[in-house]
Amino acid sequence: MDTRSRSPRPRSAWRFGVPVVCVAAGLLLGTTHTVAGGDEIRRSEAPRLVDLVRGTQQSVDRLTAQRDAMAAQIDNHHGGSPGSAAALAAITRRADVLAGQAGLTPLSGPGLVVTLNDAQRDAEGRFPRDASPDDLIVHQQDIEAVLNALWSAGAEGIQMQDQRIIATSAPLCVGNTLLLNGRTYSPPYVITAIGDAAAMQQALTEAPMVTLYKRYAARFGLSYTEEARDVELAGYQPPVRMEYAKPIGPLGY
Repeated sequence: MDTRSRSPRPRSAWRFGVPVVCVAAGLLLGTTHTVAGGDEIRRSEAPRLVDLVRGTQQSVDRLTAQRDAMAAQIDNHHGGSPGSAAALAAITRRADVLAGQAGLTPLSGPGLVVTLNDAQRDAEGRFPRDASPDDLIVHQQDIEAVLNALWSAGAEGIQMQDQRIIATSAPLCVGNTLLLNGRTYSPPYVITAIGDAAAMQQALTEAPMVTLYKRYAARFGLSYTEEARDVELAGYQPPVRMEYAKPIGPLGY
């Protein structure tokens, strides 16, 4: 027997690789079970992106069809027949006429310009000694007195500063300034009216509150002037919002 020692064979790498792979596979399976919570990670019934897109498109198509149907109903109601088209045209013509009467369109012609201003200091920079602060400024009641007198004389349209006066306009006194149609103005206050200048001047002469203002003007130095000439009025621009108005008939007129 050959008793010579033999060199040991090198160990194969599989003896170490196989256990490592098994451990890694076990860790992967455990992690997957933890994330999934015991359920399948990808269920067969889970919605896919293409299904979501298809469902959204169907909703859009349905709403578009509803919109088109409602638009067709509106067209048929207001202009889909000769009778409804004629009614709509009549309403439009009526609205154009009322727009002028309501002060929504520009206006020009002979008229009267009335200007009111606060009292000014004298050459020495002083006001009258017996005057109170309220005696030296134009008040809301003074503006209203002039406006009412002009309307009573048959004014076709009135403008104050650069704002057209309409049914919803209400000049409000804010300190020594005036709030009109959402804008604030300082004196002098210029009121322009179109109509019979002589009749409007007569109405201003007979108005008690205007007469009182003229007395204050003479006593404390306030300003009041009238000028008859051709004038131009701007149309009312902001939206007209009626809080308490409602249609009279089935078509609103």
